[in-house]
Amino acid sequence: MANSIILTASSLLPFVLSLLFFHHVVPMHAASQNNVVSIICQRTGNPPFCSNLLKSARTTDLKGLATFTLNLARTNATKSRALAQFLALKAADPKLKERYASCAEHYDDAAGDLDDAKNYLATGDYNGVNIQASGAMTETDDCQDNFTQSPMDGSGLSKNGKALEDICSIILVIANILLGRV
Repeated sequence: MANSIILTASSLLPFVLSLLFFHHVVPMHAASQNNVVSIICQRTGNPPFCSNLLKSARTTDLKGLATFTLNLARTNATKSRALAQFLALKAADPKLKERYASCAEHYDDAAGDLDDAKNYLATGDYNGVNIQASGAMTETDDCQDNFTQSPMDGSGLSKNGKALEDICSIILVIANILLGRV
């Protein structure tokens, strides 16, 4: 009797696991674009930004969305680095000059992190994507921290940083979904 219960339980295990798998994985891939965007964006810090951004991707494929957002983040980091370098050259205030130079380095590091994340995505290492996107977000935060005291940044660099943080937040959610953590 005990053996038949164990046999029955063990034969149910694949069925239960397949239900869990299909409940979490299939809906993301088979869902409409609005559903996928909603599932991702509700887990970010800026859902309206996320929704507008992901709807422009015109795909529901998670890897496609990850590639799209990684490319946008990389472009943003590169433009932010160039702006910070320009501002460092132009700044008359030595504190601002130093802060902008520091930001240029942080954005350069963020761009490198995002390149690494793209490589990890290509190999299916979603934990690596997560770690590198977190690194890019930290680099951006470190730049933003430069301007918590006077003199403040009035250039728009902080706005670029906020956008990069929001994009990295989306990448983190997508990576966690691909890892099955969400």
